Amino acid sequence: MNLDNFRQMYVTELQELRSVEDQLTNALPKMVEAAGHSALKQAMRHHLDQTRSQRDRLDMLLQRHGASADQHKDQSMQSMIGEADKWMQMAADPDLRDAGLIASAQRVEHYEIAVYGTLCAWAKQLGLDEDASTLHAILDEEKMADKKLTQLAESGINPDAMN
Repeated sequence: MNLDNFRQMYVTELQELRSVEDQLTNALPKMVEAAGHSALKQAMRHHLDQTRSQRDRLDMLLQRHGASADQHKDQSMQSMIGEADKWMQMAADPDLRDAGLIASAQRVEHYEIAVYGTLCAWAKQLGLDEDASTLHAILDEEKMADKKLTQLAESGINPDAMN
């Protein structure tokens, strides 16, 4: 596909981001099951609900632009999910596995934060105020998820993994 203008580039990146959220929706239940700490399980379940909502909001944005929701597959997310799968297989100790799951989840969050931030800026530049508002709300959710993962890691999971 060749892009002819900035708006097409914006919509294409929305489609990529929708793929990110869809892949994460499919991967998170395995991560929840693999998590040992109840607080981590709870945080991941909450983020699964958020991720489904984020995917649905991206679907609405794509509909507004007359674009397909499943035209693109984000390759970076596939790799990051593969890394999480590796932690689940390699770390037999539940505390080590949880620390690895948090590392993988934060890698995903940081990627999402970067893409949502870019799309917020692009939507503003294109004068798409409703899109910008939706994307900014999701960006805030991603930042909060990252903060929660940091708190879980620092307050108990990483110290438990060191023992």
